[in-house]
Amino acid sequence: MGFSGAPRRIVITGWGAVTPLGLTVEDTWSAMLHGESGIAELTTVDTKGLPVRIGGEVRGFNPEDYMPRTVSRRLDTFAQYAVGAAQQAVEHAKFTIGPDEADRVAVLIGSGYGAASHLQHVAYAERDRGPRAISPFSQVTGAIDSAVGEVTMRLGAHGPSRAQSTACATGTDSIGEAARWIRYGIADVVVAGGTESCLNRTDLAGSANARALSTRNDEPTLASRPFDAARDGFVMSSGAGVLVLEELEHALHRGVPILAEVRGYGSTSDAYHLTAPHPEAVGARKAMRLAFADAGISPSDVDYVNAHGTSTPIGDEREVYAIREVLGSHALSVPVSSTKSMTGHMLGAGGAVEAIVCGLAMRDSVVPPTINLDHPLDAEMNFVPNIAQEHPVRVAVSNSFGFGGHNAVLVLSAWEH
Repeated sequence: MGFSGAPRRIVITGWGAVTPLGLTVEDTWSAMLHGESGIAELTTVDTKGLPVRIGGEVRGFNPEDYMPRTVSRRLDTFAQYAVGAAQQAVEHAKFTIGPDEADRVAVLIGSGYGAASHLQHVAYAERDRGPRAISPFSQVTGAIDSAVGEVTMRLGAHGPSRAQSTACATGTDSIGEAARWIRYGIADVVVAGGTESCLNRTDLAGSANARALSTRNDEPTLASRPFDAARDGFVMSSGAGVLVLEELEHALHRGVPILAEVRGYGSTSDAYHLTAPHPEAVGARKAMRLAFADAGISPSDVDYVNAHGTSTPIGDEREVYAIREVLGSHALSVPVSSTKSMTGHMLGAGGAVEAIVCGLAMRDSVVPPTINLDHPLDAEMNFVPNIAQEHPVRVAVSNSFGFGGHNAVLVLSAWEH
């Protein structure tokens, strides 16, 4: 089922982010508008012998700004980032759960890799020091729901809580499914998003051996170059993005500013290949069309597309084809940019941060650039090369297409009274 025909509307009242560009939404957004890159040589990973030595690290994050040391010490960094972004989001939304509404507040935060670094640490500890070295909290900390569980407890939310994983589409799917919870009366408020921290030797080696990563080790800020002819792979990054989604009347009753409306969501599976997109982008095109139908919009209504745009040779080419097919001639006039050119690919967190970017583009009437774009894959399209562009945005589309053939698309619109 989709959103169309259902009476409950979903709005965004708060957001938070922790990214390689900044430790808040506004810091990240400012860096994007200035075309800054968050990609650098890795400092927290021993890269000796690895074919890739660069990534998008979160720099300067202090978990004790958001939780006691007794909590942060037992959490993987992916969960720490989620708690930080979630706390930012609920504070931005001016939302505190009252005793009478806790049952109507839900949490849905996903991740592609989960507690990857913690699980590797546990394995090494058992190997080197034996079973007694393993903490009794290790299984809870290592579970993919450790982030959502921690956020739920800190908020006091008694509604449904869930962690989900759909690879690079996770953040977008989490927001879309959370919106459905509100749409169909399961919850009135959902704290939703994605989080990721997978910069470690094992995951870097695996992705590099799959030839998915850029090897521009000597030019890290130039490595992520979506839609550019010289692209050679994505850049792995960490981060988190969390939004407060709220039923419209609930938000209006609270009297808080409404940042954007979640209008539509489409999700499909390629059922084709573990890492390669369908050669005709069938699933991607269908997800876009489903999201448009859900939102009740036509292609000509779209003012901005935040592309998945990972900087991979095949993926970027297929996405351009999908956008052209779905938007038709309008694809040549609508700005399409990839903020992964600056953040790198935050995997399960990417779609959530990019949904926030769509909301900011609507707020400020400016679209962020695709940096490192010197020789566009499609010379007729406006990929917002290198410099942000002023552009009124009333309807924005956010694409996320993941390994395993996961496709997810959101349609957001500016709030209209």
